Amino acid sequence: MDDKPKSMNTIADIERRQANLQQMVDDLLAEAKKQGASSAEAAVSNDSGLSATVRMGDVETIEHTRDNGLGISVYFGQRKGSASTSDLSPQAIKDTVKAACSIASYTSEDNCNGLADPELMATEIPDLDLHHPWPIEIDTAIELGKSCEAAALNFAPQITNSEGATLNTHSGLHVYGNSHGFSGGYPSSRHSLSCSVIGEDDSGMQSNYWYTSGRASSELESAETVGKKAGERTLARLGAHKISTREAPILFQAEMAISLLRSLIGAISGSALYRQSTFLLDHMDQQIFPEFVRIHENPLLPRGLASAPFDSEGVTTKERNIVEQGVLRGYVLSSYSARKLGMQTTGNAGGVRNLAIEPGTLDLQGLLKEMGTGLLVTEMMGHGVNMVTGDYSRGAAGFWVENGKIKHPVEEITIAGNLKQMFQQLLAVGSDIDRRSSVRTGSWLIESMTIAGE
Repeated sequence: MDDKPKSMNTIADIERRQANLQQMVDDLLAEAKKQGASSAEAAVSNDSGLSATVRMGDVETIEHTRDNGLGISVYFGQRKGSASTSDLSPQAIKDTVKAACSIASYTSEDNCNGLADPELMATEIPDLDLHHPWPIEIDTAIELGKSCEAAALNFAPQITNSEGATLNTHSGLHVYGNSHGFSGGYPSSRHSLSCSVIGEDDSGMQSNYWYTSGRASSELESAETVGKKAGERTLARLGAHKISTREAPILFQAEMAISLLRSLIGAISGSALYRQSTFLLDHMDQQIFPEFVRIHENPLLPRGLASAPFDSEGVTTKERNIVEQGVLRGYVLSSYSARKLGMQTTGNAGGVRNLAIEPGTLDLQGLLKEMGTGLLVTEMMGHGVNMVTGDYSRGAAGFWVENGKIKHPVEEITIAGNLKQMFQQLLAVGSDIDRRSSVRTGSWLIESMTIAGE
């Protein structure tokens, strides 16, 4: 799947559209000042995309999207009002600013409201190689979907049905500015191909899926590879059954371990900290993982799925360690949450960007051998995580492992523990990094958790 080279016309078109969006941001800020706001910030976006889904060899849906959006926040001292619209006309700009100003007149003052500090604004906007539009024809998109699904259905006779294969391509342009005089924008793209199929044998039916994702179409796995992996994963699930309740080591496959990292970020985010609703309250500079653990973010990673030269407040983004030698070294703060805590923003308004944990040397097979006997978790259901206490309980499915080898698939069980203890009991992180997400990690081996089964 190769990208067509960017033509000068395409580059010129992007520059023209970005200039138009920047003018809209300027108009929004000027209108806010005209209506009496002491400061303001605004963002405008322009997105387009194509989605094509096939099921059992037939076209199920084809969807073209073209979306516009603008939003503005105005400040009258420390009273704030926000409004948004998908209409980019001059009259809509005036009406949206008026609505935001009206909202501000009804809100109470909050001494933590306001723009990010002016000295923190990004002064340079590097090219992070985020824009690789895919001018794919509809017929080609359909054929890729059909090839993907066919590879899954033909993988084994037990693969009897399909939930479909979907190709998505997206290209967008985002511009942000505020009354500090900051204005910046950049284009980006993201593409994906996914497939989900159903298998059946005497034990019953199972389903599974696979997908590939990237900034550029050339980064995607082939349609046949995606389909075969979906078929392989579905076939492996056949014959799954419950196991008895027990304590055992747990190996979270890489795509499942991502959620553990996201739980960490939720626990150290500004809103959870200033509301005192996190199990990691007051844990800065404390050991929360074993010494081998380093967790970091790199917002400036070329082609990174969450890369950005500035956050949603215009603050410069920087690479940093969040956990170093197992010790918590940084929170995840916006300007508002930082002020609530008497701290400075970490450039994370809008979230953490390209989070990663340092991988170990063992691949998945090596981790299975290291675990010996235990549960490999490949699927989780539900949202049983209490962020105040850290208590963790989720429905799960996967494979029971003995002597480092998979014995049989497992389903309809619950795994339970406490995140604080789970983090401390992390024995190893695999080298099998899942690169399809903005959170990058290998599989996690946890020393012991409770498995609730029969």
